[in-house]
Amino acid sequence: MPGRADRKHRLVTRFQRYVANPLNRRLPWQTLLETTGRTSGLPRRTPVGGRRVGDSFWLVSEFGLRSHYVRNIQADPAVRVRIAGRWHHGTARLLPDDDPVARLRALPRFNSAAVRAFGTQLLTVRVDLTD
Repeated sequence: MPGRADRKHRLVTRFQRYVANPLNRRLPWQTLLETTGRTSGLPRRTPVGGRRVGDSFWLVSEFGLRSHYVRNIQADPAVRVRIAGRWHHGTARLLPDDDPVARLRALPRFNSAAVRAFGTQLLTVRVDLTD
């Protein structure tokens, strides 16, 4: 019998995949993380919440290594991030030793609250922007 975290993950990811993400990707102000699909090689755009600090963009993945965009980063860390309507190239780094709950306190509140509420395996991600 699947555990509570598995059921939560399945429910939240279905909602995100079929409802929230398709709508949010179309919003011009929505921050997007573009990775390269690890199997398809195609660009994959995921709405994310986070914050730019200097030459880095910080976010917290709510499902850690189970998130498809995190798996894509593991296969190819070269990414793009759309911040305020402008695309930036960068290199993503997974930071398992960073405290994701503390990190969320420094990120936008609305998204951080959702990540804390729905997440089961929080993981900090830093994108070092190159332009």
